[in-house]
Amino acid sequence: MRKVELYRFSLPMEAGVILRNQRLKTRDGLLVCLTENGKQGWGEISPLPEFSQETLEEAEASTLGWLHSWVNGEQAFESALPSVAFGLSCALAELSGFLPQKADYRKAPLCNGDPDELFAVLGAMPGEKVAKVKVGLYEAVRDGMIVNLLLEAIPDLKLRLDANRSWTRAKADGFAKYVQPQFRDRIQFLEEPCKTREESRDFSRETGIAIAWDESVREADFVVQAEPGVAAIVIKPTLVGSIQRCHMLVEQAHNAGLMAVISSSIESSLGLTQLARMAAWLTPDTIPGLDTLSLMQSQLVRPWPDSELPVLEVDALEVVWRR
Repeated sequence: MRKVELYRFSLPMEAGVILRNQRLKTRDGLLVCLTENGKQGWGEISPLPEFSQETLEEAEASTLGWLHSWVNGEQAFESALPSVAFGLSCALAELSGFLPQKADYRKAPLCNGDPDELFAVLGAMPGEKVAKVKVGLYEAVRDGMIVNLLLEAIPDLKLRLDANRSWTRAKADGFAKYVQPQFRDRIQFLEEPCKTREESRDFSRETGIAIAWDESVREADFVVQAEPGVAAIVIKPTLVGSIQRCHMLVEQAHNAGLMAVISSSIESSLGLTQLARMAAWLTPDTIPGLDTLSLMQSQLVRPWPDSELPVLEVDALEVVWRR
C-alpha cells in the first residue's frame, strides 16, 4: 500500500540575501513524503530563483504527475526538472534504505572577510581548515585584498572562492594582482572566475590559481575531464538532478583526479541533512559546501545538529496533495 503527502513551505530569509538580480525574502519549496510497507521517505523540491531552469510552479506540476503515477503503482519516470529529480530520488532512496544514515556535518564556513570571526570558527573545526569566500559582488581589487589578508593572517587556512562568472578577464587579473604569489596555492579553487570557460582557463594558466567548474557542470556540452589548472567540480544536486546523476558525476571527477564537492543551493535544514548524508557517502574525504542554514530564520522538520534556529514542523505546512 502506497501513500503520498505533498506539502508547500515558505521559510523567511535573513535580510540582505541577494541572488544575482533579486533579493531573496523567503525560501519556497515543496516537501514530499512517500510511504510504503510502513516505511517513509522524504524529499525536498526547491528550485533556486535565478539559478534553477524551472520555476516552483513548474516543479509542482511535474511532481504531482510523478506522484500520481507512483501512488497508483505505475512506472514513474525521472523528471527532466533537476530539483524534482533530486527531491524525488531522495524520497525513494530513504524509502529503500539506499541513502546511508551517516552524515558529514562539517562545512566550509562562509567568511565575510573578518579574520577575527574566522579564527573563532576555524578553531572549533577538527582537521583541515577550509573556508569559503564569495567574490565578484564588489570590486575585484577589494576581493583580492581580503583574500590575501585572510591567507596571510591564518597560515594553515585554505580558501574556496566563488565568483559565479561575474568577472571580465581584466577584473579577474586585477583580483590576482593583490593575492601574493606565495599564498596562491592555498586557494583550493576559484569557481568560474570569468564569463567563459576559456577565459577562466587562461586566467588559471597565467596566475597559477586553481579553478573549479560550477555552472559549467549543469550545461549540456560539459564533460568531466582532467585539465591543467582545474582542481574540482562543484555539484549542487538541486540544480543538477537525481542522486544517481550526482553519483555518476562524482565518480567521473574522481576518475579524472579531480575533487568533487557536494554543495548547497540554499535548501532547508531537511534538504541540507540529506546533502550531508550524500557527502559522507560519495565524497568522504572532502568537506562539503553546506554552510547556508544561517541565511534562514527557521529550520524545517529535520534540524541540523547544534543549530539554535526554531524548527517548523510538518503540521504547520500547507498540504498540496494527499493520497
